[in-house]
Amino acid sequence: MGVRLEGKRIILRKPVRADAYPLYLNAKDKEISRYTFLPRPYTLEGAYDFIRKNHIMRRKGRIIPLGIEWRENGQIIGMISLMGIDHKNKNAELGYWLGKKYWGKGIMKEAICLILRYGFRELKLVRIYAHVMHPNMTSASLLERIGFTFEGRRRKVLLHRRKWMDYLCYGMLRGEQYKIAPK
Repeated sequence: MGVRLEGKRIILRKPVRADAYPLYLNAKDKEISRYTFLPRPYTLEGAYDFIRKNHIMRRKGRIIPLGIEWRENGQIIGMISLMGIDHKNKNAELGYWLGKKYWGKGIMKEAICLILRYGFRELKLVRIYAHVMHPNMTSASLLERIGFTFEGRRRKVLLHRRKWMDYLCYGMLRGEQYKIAPK
């Protein structure tokens, strides 16, 4: 079955083949790929391939990719993952994206809080970190509101869509968990 995390408005769960079309519909907007590694243009075949590859990577134990299911319609509206899980050093990277139609509704905050709780409590991680491509200040602001600490800026670390991007680095430690909204 895998990981299933339930919130008030969303469920985080393993994406399945039937989720490819809603995944495609939400990921195809070029605004989504602007600050993510989603391919552009995003295709339906790409969504099927993404789901297949994530099942393989999940089995290796270094990634937990979860679809963000909108309870209202049962459709996947985005993705959130713990990636590069380092079991020895007890840390992982957080990655996420959400369909544009759902921006500004507090959905990603709910999703991040659910996956942080899982990472700290169930996986016993000590540190969860995230990289934000500058100038994506909406994402940076979200992490700060949740309680992540700005740890620094890595300048021109990534050539993305023919532009050099800085990474804004954020981290949260298990001891800072009190900043996460309680369940």
